[in-house]
Amino acid sequence: MGQTQPSERIKYVVEGGHALKGEIEPSGNKNAALPIIAAALLTSERVELTNVPRIRDVEALVELIQTVGAKARWTGQNALEIEAREIRPADLDPVLCSRIRASILLAGPMLARCGEVTLPPPGGDVIGRRRVDTHFLVLQQLGAEVHLNGAYEFRTSGLAGADVFFDEPSVTATENALCAAVAATGTTILRNCASEPHVQDLARFLIAMGARIEGIGTNTMVIHGGTALSGTRHRIGPDHIEVGSLIGLAAVTRSEITIRNAGVEHLRSTLMNFERLGIRCRIEGDDLVVPAGQEMKIKPDFGGHVPKIEDQPWPAFPADTMSIAIVTATQCEGMVLLFEKMFESRMFFVDKLIAMGARIVLCDPHRAVVSGPAKLTGARVESPDIRAGMAMLIAAMCAEGTSTIENAQQIERGYERIDERLNALGARITRIPPRG
Repeated sequence: MGQTQPSERIKYVVEGGHALKGEIEPSGNKNAALPIIAAALLTSERVELTNVPRIRDVEALVELIQTVGAKARWTGQNALEIEAREIRPADLDPVLCSRIRASILLAGPMLARCGEVTLPPPGGDVIGRRRVDTHFLVLQQLGAEVHLNGAYEFRTSGLAGADVFFDEPSVTATENALCAAVAATGTTILRNCASEPHVQDLARFLIAMGARIEGIGTNTMVIHGGTALSGTRHRIGPDHIEVGSLIGLAAVTRSEITIRNAGVEHLRSTLMNFERLGIRCRIEGDDLVVPAGQEMKIKPDFGGHVPKIEDQPWPAFPADTMSIAIVTATQCEGMVLLFEKMFESRMFFVDKLIAMGARIVLCDPHRAVVSGPAKLTGARVESPDIRAGMAMLIAAMCAEGTSTIENAQQIERGYERIDERLNALGARITRIPPRG
């Protein structure tokens, strides 16, 4: 259905300065779809998933589970059927694994089903070191042996429940632990674990399969393992990072957009931090309305001090929304400090915004000061990762003139058909090459 090939290089040509209007629905959460697809290997019965984002990372993981013997087929544009009746610990394609970080999510399910798996080092965005030590430490406590011999080798003679404390609340390590724990004998307690919406979605999927999990949405989960899991139907929840991206886009283009089925229960920290930038949204049932003509005036802290937007583990401001906040702040009146704590290379894309006219001082790899509003001018830029790419697309849409975004296939790893969906609202984005 016109999907991007791994070697295909894509660029977007964007004509800036056009207001948007209309309704848009966020795609299914990429970071929920990936662990749920991996967790489908826990049962030999059929799993039917809907609202699955048809993006490059998801396509790559589907290819990976097929290499271990799972049958997977798209039954609709966003509907996926998986049946892992017989799977084997086959050698996983290192090229496929290098394309996505999500390949590490196969460790827990494959240990549960086969007792072993060898994973080539995972890939993903180049935003700094992304340690996998927490995965090893957690799975070892649940009864796995882990060896590094050019690849990650996991073995177990039987998973057993344990009282596990995470050295950091890693999302993917929590997801691997959940998959291993539901198959382990006895009870597992996960302490200081991640609780993001996508972790919650995975837990609910596992419960639908028959697992017993307590404490969803908290940093302590209790899993009563050993129950045989069955097939199920499950709808992936909305992507709260995409919702944050759409809020920023609507604000900087002075547009009114209605975001349907926005998952408003997961947006409190996002909405709070956009309010610091002078952007207010209206909740209407399950929908979120971003009105046109926002104040766009940064609110100083008490005493007139420069305010700070910083990411922290859930339920605080998501790290993946930081790039969106940076570009949005360039169009707001006032000064704000943005503090990205997790990845030491995520902010390096700001030089591209500076080249477009943004007033940003990069203090160090983790902090940037933005002073606005700045008049942005179209430029030729390159997308280094998913979120920075989306931030530059937002900048291009509010800039004067035409911009070209090279390496736009990075954007399409996380945002499904974003050019088509935004063009339906009035954007002027030309994808090169066009979809087949």
